[in-house]
Amino acid sequence: MSETTEITSDRGRVETTPDGARVVFRRTYPDPIEDVWSAVTEPERLQRWIGTWTGTPAVGGTVDFRMTAEGEDVPVEQVTILACDPPRSLAIEWTIPDQPLWRVELRLAEADQATGGTELTFVHHMAGSPAGFADIGPGWQYYLDRLGAALTGAGMPQFDGYLEQLADHYRAGPATT
Repeated sequence: MSETTEITSDRGRVETTPDGARVVFRRTYPDPIEDVWSAVTEPERLQRWIGTWTGTPAVGGTVDFRMTAEGEDVPVEQVTILACDPPRSLAIEWTIPDQPLWRVELRLAEADQATGGTELTFVHHMAGSPAGFADIGPGWQYYLDRLGAALTGAGMPQFDGYLEQLADHYRAGPATT
């Protein structure tokens, strides 16, 4: 039996949209906006927490992305850059075999001037039912925890426990108010 770690990071929120659903994560990091931007866009920095890309990045262009945090045999995937406004926002479409097209947005803003740092808003849009977030939500939460660890130099979290502890939260879909 493997040990699992209690997941204490902020959970994403599943929301319905006219086109389907999305999961939204908000995280605040103590780092300046330029440093967080670098961590989410530069191949050497991305490799520390999720993967790396090759190609010539340009709006409307495609780069090859490979998730390095999931082992050696992960295939290269196509990522199209829809919009990019450094160091504030990035929107991409991600082609993953046997899955609907993923549309992901990252928005960075300077956090409260009193505390400093950067607020990251991460949004994954999905056509159709929010039920698919039972797998995707825990995965993104894991990767955003890895981003936080990469920024602070902390030990990297392991995926054990994320799906088990978080699937029901994301499967439940939009919160009612």
